[in-house]
Amino acid sequence: MNESVLEINNLAKSFDDVCVFSGLNLRLDANEIVAILGPSGCGKSTLLRCIVGLEESDQGELTFASKRGTEAVGYLFQQPILYPHLNVASNIALGFRTKPSKKERQRTIARELESVELDGFESRRVESLSGGEAQRIALLRAMLGQPEVLLLDEPFSALDLETRRSITAQTREWLKHRNTAAIHVTHDPEEAELIADRVVPWAALFDHREEE
Repeated sequence: MNESVLEINNLAKSFDDVCVFSGLNLRLDANEIVAILGPSGCGKSTLLRCIVGLEESDQGELTFASKRGTEAVGYLFQQPILYPHLNVASNIALGFRTKPSKKERQRTIARELESVELDGFESRRVESLSGGEAQRIALLRAMLGQPEVLLLDEPFSALDLETRRSITAQTREWLKHRNTAAIHVTHDPEEAELIADRVVPWAALFDHREEE
C-alpha cells in the first residue's frame, strides 16, 4: 500500500443541529487523485472546507502526513477568486509562499503560464479572461504554494462541455507531473472518470471503512 498523505476517520459535521454527514472515512495516498461523486447539496463542499480548515468538524480525525498540516492543502473554489485591481501576473504572485526576487518571480510566472498554454498573459486584466482561463490562473496560484494536497470544489462545473473536458484532462496531467495528490468533488460521472485514479461514490464514504 502506498504512503497516505491524508486520512479521515469518523468525521462528522452539523449546522444548527442539522447533520451534514457523520461517520465519514477517506484515505488519500501520495500522488493519488480521488474523485468524490455525489449529488449537489449532499455535503461534498462542506467536507472540503473541513479538510482545509475553513469549517471545524464536530468529531473525528483528520491526519496529515505533512508537518505543515492544513498549510499543505491548496483549494480551488467553484468560482475562481481573482482580484480585478490586479493583472494576471499579480494575481498568480499571491500564491508564492516566500517572496522571490523580481526576476525569479517573472521567470516563474512565465513558465507556469506556458505550462497551461497561457503564454504572454502576464499583463492581461482578469475581466478579459474566459471562465476556463480564469480557473487555470486560480490553479496556478494555488499550486505556487506547493500544496501536498489540492482540493477541487467542482471548479469546472460552470464551463461549457468542451472546455470542461479539456481543462479536466489538462488538470489531471498537471497534477501528475507535479506529484500532487488531490480530492476532486463533482456530480458529473464523466468528469470524475476523466480526472481521477479512483472514483468514490458519496455513499461509500460512510461504510465502516471507505471502499478500496
